[in-house]
Amino acid sequence: MLINKIKALKIVKKNGLDLKKLPKHFRKDKEIVLNAVKNDGFAIADAHRKLLDDKEIAIAAVKNNKHTFLLLNKKLTMDEDIMALVGLDKSFKKGQK
Repeated sequence: MLINKIKALKIVKKNGLDLKKLPKHFRKDKEIVLNAVKNDGFAIADAHRKLLDDKEIAIAAVKNNKHTFLLLNKKLTMDEDIMALVGLDKSFKKGQK
């Protein structure tokens, strides 16, 4: 079954975790991934690696579910805006107790 972008957007808006069921080229599409993480933050785990550095996608994922902070790369976990979303102060260092 051939899926176009409009159909893919409808799928991820209904269930963000269905991103993993879409053809790989949709996991590289920022608009589709952004809509998927807005529906379910954990969809970020299925995004193409080039989008894992995207701050807008990271913020949308964390706004949806703060636990997705644990899936972000180190650079984004140290970002002040993202740290504020999860209630961390900028003096916090990842891995610190």
